[in-house]
Amino acid sequence: MSARAKASGMPAQRGLSLRATAVAGALLAGTAVALGAFGTHLLTDVVVPSRLATFETGVRYQMFHGLGLLTIAALRRAGIAPALLLAGTVVFSGSLYALVATDVSMFGAVAPIGGALLLAGWGVLTWSMARQASAAGS
Repeated sequence: MSARAKASGMPAQRGLSLRATAVAGALLAGTAVALGAFGTHLLTDVVVPSRLATFETGVRYQMFHGLGLLTIAALRRAGIAPALLLAGTVVFSGSLYALVATDVSMFGAVAPIGGALLLAGWGVLTWSMARQASAAGS
């Protein structure tokens, strides 16, 4: 807990800070651009079309959630929801990248775990925003 939080009587922060959320979002989005270019220019002739589509799905989800984390940081919504979204993106997209790189089908079975983390992150974010709006009387 920071000295400011202790002095103000605010509860301890769990999950990602605003800065960590913004940095994670920028890193996810930036690496999604690089991976997208890699896939387009280098994988097209190396993997079968269905695996290229799998890779593109990983890149697309990584970009969406990178932009989502940047938006969450801009809305000043630090906490557990961004941590769940980051973990979900790493597990979901990472498992798809590993599937394409290794052709080991077990990695495809890991993707739903990442998807569940993503759904949990969006659910927690929705709940916390609705709760805040309700407390504010809006």
